Amino acid sequence: MTEKCGVVGVSLDGRDAARPLYYALYALQHRGQESAGIVTHDGFQQHSHVDMGLVGDAFDEDDLDTLNGSAGIGHVRYPTAGSVDSSCAQPFSVSFKSGSLGLSHNGNLVNADEIRDELADAGHAFTSDGDTEVIAHDLARNLLEEDLVRAVKHTMGRIHGSYSLTITHDDTVLGVRDPEGNRPLCIGELEDGYILASESAAIDTLDGDLVRDVRPGELVVLQDDGEGFDSYQLVENENTAHCFFEHVYFARPDSVIDDTLVYEARRNLGRKLWEESGVETDVVMPVPDSGRAFAAGYADAASETTADGEQRAADDDGVEFAEGLMKNRYVGRTFIMPTQDERERAVRLKLNPIKSTIEGKTVTVIDDSIVRGTTSTQLVQLLKDCGAEEVHVRIGAPAIVAPCYMGIDMATREELIASDKSTAEIRDEIAADSLAYLSTDAVAEVLEKDRIDLCLGCVTGEYPYDIDGEETDRDVSRPDTVGEQVPADD
Repeated sequence: MTEKCGVVGVSLDGRDAARPLYYALYALQHRGQESAGIVTHDGFQQHSHVDMGLVGDAFDEDDLDTLNGSAGIGHVRYPTAGSVDSSCAQPFSVSFKSGSLGLSHNGNLVNADEIRDELADAGHAFTSDGDTEVIAHDLARNLLEEDLVRAVKHTMGRIHGSYSLTITHDDTVLGVRDPEGNRPLCIGELEDGYILASESAAIDTLDGDLVRDVRPGELVVLQDDGEGFDSYQLVENENTAHCFFEHVYFARPDSVIDDTLVYEARRNLGRKLWEESGVETDVVMPVPDSGRAFAAGYADAASETTADGEQRAADDDGVEFAEGLMKNRYVGRTFIMPTQDERERAVRLKLNPIKSTIEGKTVTVIDDSIVRGTTSTQLVQLLKDCGAEEVHVRIGAPAIVAPCYMGIDMATREELIASDKSTAEIRDEIAADSLAYLSTDAVAEVLEKDRIDLCLGCVTGEYPYDIDGEETDRDVSRPDTVGEQVPADD
């Protein structure tokens, strides 16, 4: 799996927004490494710079100097819908009769194609195959006839899927979160304005204070003078569908999402993992970096009780937490492995074992997920080659049995090892001495949510959205847009 996109928007009191946006995108770089972009508005015209690559590669000093204005939005992207090229890089910009729009999108629509076809038939010209442009065109045509709030509400009533948006309408910055709250979005206060961002870590980078999350179905409009924001609850559903994988893997550990510090959530998931499936071994070690907080919580719980749930004796320290795998941070996504031997060496290039931690010991290794199983197989073999007497694998999430349609670049069912194999079969395939996943009930308990308020589609095969060919976990259907009058752009 790869990360989701990251969005940000700021409105400041007289100070140019470009550099704060640039720094905020750096804080969100983990959410997307394919492209980065910023759109600003100086009160007279819109300015845009979007390029492929990491934030530091996409912008130089001259680029930032051309992005004038105290209001703007930014985006880091990896592709889930649309091509892997600059045509789908964001923010997406459009100028029309009622002004100019910039739009950054984190998420994925499931009815983008039908709305695109409808708009195209009405004369709208598209330059990309991404769903972000669909939202921009729909909002632009609504703004020809309606005020800002009504236009946003109209578009929300037509699009179906997951989305957190930061938008510029001329020099006004707004944020929108889908009615299920699937993608995160939060509000922060800066010394001279306000910020909207996918994660609170971006607010921290600008020395700001987290105010709160944008509520599911809420429109937040930042005031042009940086003095505050206005809130409009446009849609209110009975249940939410927060993506539980934000807490398991995607978000930075130092971010607060839906009132929960991600690091503490992962530690508590690790504690539940010990409670449900703890195994007495000499050491427990994380797969860096995402397994670290799980392993720390697992070891903490193991120091208090035995695997049978009994209180530990005073002289029994439990399972030792140890760093047994060192990560090479300079092996990028583009590393070329043309032969089978080189592909099998990929894990060793990325992870090097610490022999003294592993040799002659029983080991529990903790990761956030198993997707295809290839890496887990190689990792278990690596530890056994290093002298581990036993290798037990524990996963800080339920088994992934189905694809994600909500903005995560995940394997197809045919590629997912858990889609057609039992836990015992997967254990045998990766050659582990034992394997256990965390239960969905444990995830809901740690996140203090009812299961119906989480998006668990990838681990249950039932989704909170109306997706062709898939089961739903609630009474939901996509909007019926057929036959609506759609005026062409002027």
